Amino acid sequence: MRRPRTHRDDVLIAAAGLACGLVLWAFGLYSQGPGSGLPTGAVVLVPLLAMTSLALVRRTMPRTALVAGTVAVVGDQFTRGNLMTIVMFADIVYAAVVYGPPASARRIPVTTGLITIAVTLGFLAWYREPVALLIGVVTALVSFFPAITGAVVRNHRQAADTARLRAEQTALLAERDRREAVIAERARMARELHDLVAGHLSAIAIHSTAALSLDDPRTSREALGVIRENSVEGLAEMRRLIGLLRDRGDHDEPAPAPTLDGLDALVRQARTNGAGSGLVFRLSDGRAPDTVLPAPVELAAYRIVQESLTNALKHADPGEVRVVLRSADHALTVEVTSPYGIRPGPRVPGSGAGLVGMRERIALVGGEFEAGPVVERGEKIWRVRAELPVTKDDKEPDA
Repeated sequence: MRRPRTHRDDVLIAAAGLACGLVLWAFGLYSQGPGSGLPTGAVVLVPLLAMTSLALVRRTMPRTALVAGTVAVVGDQFTRGNLMTIVMFADIVYAAVVYGPPASARRIPVTTGLITIAVTLGFLAWYREPVALLIGVVTALVSFFPAITGAVVRNHRQAADTARLRAEQTALLAERDRREAVIAERARMARELHDLVAGHLSAIAIHSTAALSLDDPRTSREALGVIRENSVEGLAEMRRLIGLLRDRGDHDEPAPAPTLDGLDALVRQARTNGAGSGLVFRLSDGRAPDTVLPAPVELAAYRIVQESLTNALKHADPGEVRVVLRSADHALTVEVTSPYGIRPGPRVPGSGAGLVGMRERIALVGGEFEAGPVVERGEKIWRVRAELPVTKDDKEPDA
């Protein structure tokens, strides 16, 4: 494993401490008085050299530096002493709290505090004079206060790191929400585009195929009429949708969403488009006259009927296509049935996007959806059934 490199600041601290210590030694300035009888000379430099060497690893090996520095500062007390040895030991205590592991950062302030109390009480018992309190103060300045300062700095750094991490997480969540919003908007636009245009394009495809397949001028003319009508209506729907996407002005009112009151026109259009395929369309609206539905539910129900009629034009056998609406206290049921089998004549291949869009719409309002072939009264039919929940609060209009 590659050992971490010595930090540049640690090299500067070690060099500055050694230079200052040598200057003090050269001028004969020691931390203990001349009456102590302790040795002077080059022996004073041994603890200083050891402490400045430990300053080089104060950041990379903080616990080792603290243990060895304690030994060095104790050894310095058996000489006349150098003030820079003591000052640099205080810096090593500070670094051990700031850069050491969390356990050391918690234990060192407590340990140095206990050592300060023990030294103060010990010298008071030895000297039995108030001057012993000064030794306790010096011990606190060298060990306890640097440890407390390191703990404060470490806590501030951890708080800053936590705030930075929280900001990064918030940014990531915001980006994820933005992407989800973009995906949801694309899905909504895909549903709207499919629901608005699919019916017209399906009718155009069916009648153009019929016009090409049947050599009958009258049939071809009728097919061309239906093609023209659906192409004009589809183009108008496309222009309206493109206008809504391009126009972002706040002053414009939102386009009105289709409601179930427009089902009669929807069924009439399907009846016109499906006349040449032998399809008969019936609408049975069993809702109460005073039924008020929330806009999302009403839009979902309208789109379900619209897509079901489009699918019937593309795939249903000749026969009756029934649209049934029933309302209860807490739900609106939409059911569309059509003959199911192998239909002769022109057909339009399906992609399955319509069923996916219907399921998505029902899921958005919390309803239930099912679609598939069933046998009813001995006949095989294709049934689309959606149950849309309507709560009491939703049904009551705002005051």
